[in-house]
Amino acid sequence: MNMWGVKRKTWNVEGDKGAAMRAFVTFHVPRFTFIARVFIPRILPYHRGQYIWNETGTGMNPTRAARRTICQTFDALKARKQIGLVPFIPAGYPDLATTAAALPALESAGASAIEVGFPFSDPIADGPTIQESFTAALEKKLKIADIFATVRQARPGVSIPLVAMVSYSIVFRYGVAHFVAEAKSCGFDGLIVPDLPPPEAQGICDIIRSGGLDTILMVAPSTAPERRAEIARLSSGFVYYLSVSGITGERDQLPADLAENVRQLKGLTDRPICVGFGISQARHVAQLQGLADGAIVGSGVVKRMKSHVQGGPAAIAAALADYSRELLSQVRR
Repeated sequence: MNMWGVKRKTWNVEGDKGAAMRAFVTFHVPRFTFIARVFIPRILPYHRGQYIWNETGTGMNPTRAARRTICQTFDALKARKQIGLVPFIPAGYPDLATTAAALPALESAGASAIEVGFPFSDPIADGPTIQESFTAALEKKLKIADIFATVRQARPGVSIPLVAMVSYSIVFRYGVAHFVAEAKSCGFDGLIVPDLPPPEAQGICDIIRSGGLDTILMVAPSTAPERRAEIARLSSGFVYYLSVSGITGERDQLPADLAENVRQLKGLTDRPICVGFGISQARHVAQLQGLADGAIVGSGVVKRMKSHVQGGPAAIAAALADYSRELLSQVRR
């Protein structure tokens, strides 16, 4: 009698090979099947990298669902009749550990995508809050390779799209094809190049898309109608609509012409329209619900980072998660 409660039988293998094989199959295969059904599903996630150590290092937590593209993300939001939240964080501010901690924290708080800003010494349309964060990061000798390495490190725990906001000067000096390849490899899904207007943008957008990344261009309230159509055509991820002309920064009220401008853009393209510049409060996001596809929040996020900088990466990440939940409080029930 064995451990399974089955009486053993001795087989003459040489004299009855067929019977021996039938006995082996009859006895062992059901048990192999049982083991496979119970243990393989538990083993494979570790083999495939679907589990990561939790923040305390005391155990393993499942990561989020498989990565989603920009298109998949906004299609899902549209199906649920929801607006997406797209927070902006400056890479390397106040340090790269904060960048790595902020990405999964923002996703866990409901962000639909994250915009990662590459610090630049001569920022385009960035207000004083973001300029200050860029300056602080650059003073620490931040390198492009450092940003790519940090995103690559954090990416396994983040499933939502990551979009790089980067000056064309940086991309050009790095080498356009090289930059695109590295950005794709480390886990970015798209590029926002704010200082690359059409028609000059056409060739660069072709390189970006051929490298597997989406292109995202900006439209301002002052952009002429024919130029808006060209920008919309060149944008494969979403169109970034600036709620106001000028620089970024928190504002109390959204412009009166915002709704009409967004509706006009939607008449030019089937790509999602995300609104940025001046979005900083839950009621702003609620106002955009049903009008725009996404709300981009920059200066408000960076201010929260600055106010918690003494607490280190964990404190900053927690503050950003709280702020994201606050921003979504009127549109997520």
